[in-house]
This record gives sequence, C-alpha cells and structure tokens, in this order.
Amino acid sequence: MPVGELRAARPTYPFPLARWILDHAGIPHDLAQSGMKGVLTRAGSALRAPVKGEAGELRTALAKLHGVPPENLFLTHGATEANGLVLLTLLRSLSRSLGRTPRVRLFFPEYPPLRDMALWGGARLARDREEPDLVVLSNPNNPSGISHPYDPMQALMGGPAPVLVDETFREFSDRPTLARRRAGKVWVTGTFTKVYGADAIRVGFVVVPPGLEDPFGAFQGLFLDTLPAASVESALALLRDRPAILRESRELFRRNERILHHHLGGFPRLQAPVVFDRGTTGLPGDRLARQAASRGVLVCPGSFFGDPSGVRLCLTRRTFARDLEAYLRVRDSLLGG
Repeated sequence: MPVGELRAARPTYPFPLARWILDHAGIPHDLAQSGMKGVLTRAGSALRAPVKGEAGELRTALAKLHGVPPENLFLTHGATEANGLVLLTLLRSLSRSLGRTPRVRLFFPEYPPLRDMALWGGARLARDREEPDLVVLSNPNNPSGISHPYDPMQALMGGPAPVLVDETFREFSDRPTLARRRAGKVWVTGTFTKVYGADAIRVGFVVVPPGLEDPFGAFQGLFLDTLPAASVESALALLRDRPAILRESRELFRRNERILHHHLGGFPRLQAPVVFDRGTTGLPGDRLARQAASRGVLVCPGSFFGDPSGVRLCLTRRTFARDLEAYLRVRDSLLGG
C-alpha cells in the first residue's frame, strides 16, 4: 500500500441480527426493516424545519406524553443505549443486594439485545419454576407484533421484581404507555427510530420509577454524553408534527397489515409492524431465511429471537405487497419441496 494511502476500515455491527440485515443491504425485497426509516413524507418535512430548543424542553414534552414528571424521564442516544443503561443499573444493584447472580425472566421469541445485554451484564435466564429477580420484555413484542395481555402484565408489574419494558413500537397503536403506572418498579424505554422513522437523529429515553430518579440520574450523567443540539431540535420538530406523522405511519402499517391478512391467515390484529411467521406447524426458519436471501428476499431468522420455528417479517415499506409476494414464492417452494 503506497505511503499515505488509507485502507478502508472493515465495517462493524452492533449485534448479530443487525449484521444479518446490514450484510444484505440493497436486497430487492426487504422485509427486515422494522422502522419507518426513509418512507414518511411528514417526518422528512419535520426534520427539514427543526425547532429551536433545549434538552429540558424535550424532556418536558416527552414526560407530558407519558404522564410522568420531567425529572423521571432521561434522554439517551436511542433505545439500545436506554435498555443497556437500565440493565446495568438494575443488575449492579441486584447483584449487590442478593449476593448472587440475578435471575432474569424473558418471554421468547424476544428482541435479541434484551437477552444478550442482560446476560452480558451478569444475569442468567430464570428457569421455569424459579422466581425471577428481573423481568425484561418488549411490548408490543418484537418479533410477533403483539402486545402482552393486560392481566398477566398487571401481575408482573405488581410483583417484587423490577420490570423493564421496551416500548419501541408502542405508538403504532393507541395503546397507553405502561409508564403511567406510577406504582411498583416499572422502567420504560422508547425511541424515535420506529414510528417516526428518525434513525439519524439518535434520540431515545428512559422513564424511571418514582424515587429512583436521583440515583439513575447520577449513573446516566456519569456514563452518557448529552445529546447534540441538532438531535434535540430534530426531536422537537417531530413532536411538533406528531399527529400528522403518527397518522401517516399508522395508515401505512394498517394497509400492509390488510395485505398480510389477505395472503396469510392465522394472525391476530397487530400492534406493531412486525410479525412472526411460523406457518401452521412451524417453519425451518434459518433455512427459509437463507434461501429467501439467495433469491433476493430479506427476512430475519427466528433463531435470532430465540425461536428457530419461524421468521420475522416487517410491514414498514411501501413496497410490502410485492415484497410479500416474493417471500411467499420462496416459502411455498420450500414447503412444497
């Protein structure tokens, strides 16, 4: 290599599911993108007209939407960072108080970073009959697109273990946030990357339970940088135009859901633009995903989510109808073979 010439760095990825998606970027039929990135006219218009403001104003606006005091809401650089920060906080506290490895309960299939971050932070998965020390879940669930039933959720949130609820997809429906439940030990996280399609601004948040705002704030202040002004002002612009953006996101999602139900039966009404296709008796998820990718269709293998019996499909693109038809050709070919 000549002197002064720079070799391009090999790309790195945050986790295996993301690596699978990014390694197949540009594929003709993309059913793997779970957010509305690049498809929302209203969001694009909002981002071209940022709102001058400070981080405190963004905290106040988000806190009002979640029905909590502003001091209980903390800004992060996305939901992944929010979940990681909460898990590190809780697992450190639990390890000290219990004097042993904390047991974490997850409900599979589940978004893989929730499991992997908990295990990396020193927890182990709770066995069936063990009482968990921590409960972690996405709600609506990623990859199924279905919210957890109300009564079991109430029982979980009323129990002794803290509960981390990732509400990344909540605003695709009118379902109220669990952050409004101010009793108990419920932690809620969210982001601007899904229903707003605003991946580039890198804004997420944590809502902490009452009484824990000071210790969490000290932890967050030590480990995180503040958000750039451009990110804050972009998020404020999205909130300014929130009704129009939500209307566009939800209309696209529901249109694609109708297409899904027309071609594939057996799914309930979804609360998020993702669905886990197991067929009627289970599918060879990894083999189906590999074969689909070789034929220009990108879906996510269920094994990433802890359930190899299916694949995740996303209902976020305006090309969903023809992308789904391409997927079904591969699926039918595999099952027929």
